[in-house]
Amino acid sequence: MSIKIRTAVIADAKAISALIVPLVVKYIAPTWQPAVRSILLDSMSEQKIESYLSANYVYLVAVDPADVIVAVAGMRDYSHLYHLFVAERYQGQGLSRQLWQALQTVALHNGNQGRFTVNSALHAEPVYLRFGFKRTEGVRNRDGMVDIPMLLELADTASQLGSDQI
Repeated sequence: MSIKIRTAVIADAKAISALIVPLVVKYIAPTWQPAVRSILLDSMSEQKIESYLSANYVYLVAVDPADVIVAVAGMRDYSHLYHLFVAERYQGQGLSRQLWQALQTVALHNGNQGRFTVNSALHAEPVYLRFGFKRTEGVRNRDGMVDIPMLLELADTASQLGSDQI
């Protein structure tokens, strides 16, 4: 099966939201206090994704041969990894790493000097650790919103990334 990675456009907002919301409900929302889950889910709505795509965010999507979005990665200000989601049937195949590396390359080509942050969901921390992120503090609970702030600083971006990437 051939998966292609491309830059997301406004017209992708509905499909991105449709991919993300069920994954958030299953994996992230249970760790958050019920009172703030609606804030979390609202931030994943089609309208919010459209606003991100129109602002200072860059999103990449992975599409299957039928042009269905099966994974997404979004970054704010070319430095903060905001979304990284892979449809369940595509998990465990290295797609999150491919998306992250492609997004990282885009950021480096747009002025990032090799410093990236993410607020990891509890279940996602092992993925980010494999990418080289490190905790900047322990598990954080901000008014019921639970995450782990993490940082990745590339010592030598040229040796980390190949020139054949996006």
